[in-house]
Amino acid sequence: MKILVCISHVPDTTSKINFTENDTKFDTNGVQFVINPYDEFVLTRAMWFKEKQGASVTVVNVGNATTEPTLRKALAIGADEAIRINAEPTDGFSVAKELAAVVNSGGYDLVLAGKESSDYNGQMVPGMLAGLTGFNFVNGCVGMEVDGTNVTATREIDGGSETVSTSLPLVIGGQKGIVEESDLRIPNMRGIMMARKKPLSVVESSGSENATSSQLFEKPAPKGAVKLVDADNVDELINLLHNEAKVI
Repeated sequence: MKILVCISHVPDTTSKINFTENDTKFDTNGVQFVINPYDEFVLTRAMWFKEKQGASVTVVNVGNATTEPTLRKALAIGADEAIRINAEPTDGFSVAKELAAVVNSGGYDLVLAGKESSDYNGQMVPGMLAGLTGFNFVNGCVGMEVDGTNVTATREIDGGSETVSTSLPLVIGGQKGIVEESDLRIPNMRGIMMARKKPLSVVESSGSENATSSQLFEKPAPKGAVKLVDADNVDELINLLHNEAKVI
């Protein structure tokens, strides 16, 4: 089984975020980048398939040369090879088209991706990738088993979960639950050393055009001061909720 794991290069959630050029560009200065957390869950699941079923695992990213340390970390975790598509990931549809070109030329059976990236939270790419490749698709996946070409997948739905049967080729949009946080792999020294020798190939963009563009970024407004109301002063609480918060 050939597995392709899509990796997004995202800011660490502890990084301080700023924008430049009149809030039209993201300022990367001083920002630490990591593997998208949702992608890290599916990458760990791919490692399970490699170890238990002898699958080969390739990781792929759309981005410039600055994303290569993130790909090297994925290789250190255990992926066999990496592909960097030399294009700026500024639009979900263009990213899906770039990934689809790799999928169609690579003969992959299973494509694993996080359900969304933690920076834009668009939750678009896995579904569009499935549509562009004609693969089956399960989103919000929290569990899966593969038996030959048959797949049993569990996905999260409102109020519970749903188990579905499908088949390869398949695109999975995964999240926490497909593995648990305690199962995530941390690269060890041997893995880091081996990652330096594993192939990381760069392919040029297929020339896909953006369908959307960002016009302006706006940070959340600062939180206002907290007003404390005595537990016995119900009238004051009602007054504040009605006249200031305007929620009643």
